[in-house]
Amino acid sequence: MDYLVRIARSAGARPVPRLTGLCLLSLFFAMASQAYSTDRRADDLTEVDLQLILAVDVSPSMSKVEQRVQRDGYVDAFRHTDIARAIKSGERGRIAVLYLEWAGPRQQTVIVPWTIVESLDDVLTLADRLAALPLTEGRGTSISGALSAANDQFAKSELRSPRRVIDVSGDGPNNAGALLDPIRQVLLAEGVTINGLPIAMPRIGGADGFAMYDRPNLQSYFERCVIGGPDAFTIGVTEAAMFATAVRRKLVREISMNMGQVIHASYTVRSHRTVDCNGIAQVPGR
Repeated sequence: MDYLVRIARSAGARPVPRLTGLCLLSLFFAMASQAYSTDRRADDLTEVDLQLILAVDVSPSMSKVEQRVQRDGYVDAFRHTDIARAIKSGERGRIAVLYLEWAGPRQQTVIVPWTIVESLDDVLTLADRLAALPLTEGRGTSISGALSAANDQFAKSELRSPRRVIDVSGDGPNNAGALLDPIRQVLLAEGVTINGLPIAMPRIGGADGFAMYDRPNLQSYFERCVIGGPDAFTIGVTEAAMFATAVRRKLVREISMNMGQVIHASYTVRSHRTVDCNGIAQVPGR
């Protein structure tokens, strides 16, 4: 129950209703965690090498053009043979993928529900299915809301795996909904890995006025405040042309990860900037 103490401390001298909300959030996580670990018999669960949730930012700071580049990047990555090869390298030779688009605290949309993938045909079918679906959008940037929704999806997956990973893309800090760190700490305590895909592309397509968050600050924010757990890492995207390649590299690394290796640095030079994760989380914006 240490995370309850952390949540209470993070609330500080804030009004009682806020503290109550945070405690209710903690209770939700405790219940969801229990559902994952004890509510179903082990022999009723489908076994996979990895449960992977792709949590994709569709907040207003992402223009329609950028959202399309992002979606197409995931589609193109899944169509590459490297993904099927990485899946077959696992002990069971299959993984489960869920694609979630998120924005504000109340907007988390499951675009593709849990899908077991174990062959090239499966991967291509997943890519085609994702390509055919419309884009979603919402207001606000609530990474904490996305992580909360991901935790809920793990609890309902009816799957068993040695690894659970949330792959968070985003172009800005958590600025709506609950504080980020308490939710992150609960997930890390459950053994979940959170990886990051910070997006710092030049603005294209008319994103809103809060859209710019420079690359060094965004990289540092994801390093210090978002990612965590076994083998956590980030791969940044700074131009549209590299999106599909970055996603593919990231997926291959997540799927075929050596569990004995712990990596805290990103593919780019680590920033060493000081970041107040909860302070940034409360700045209003997109």
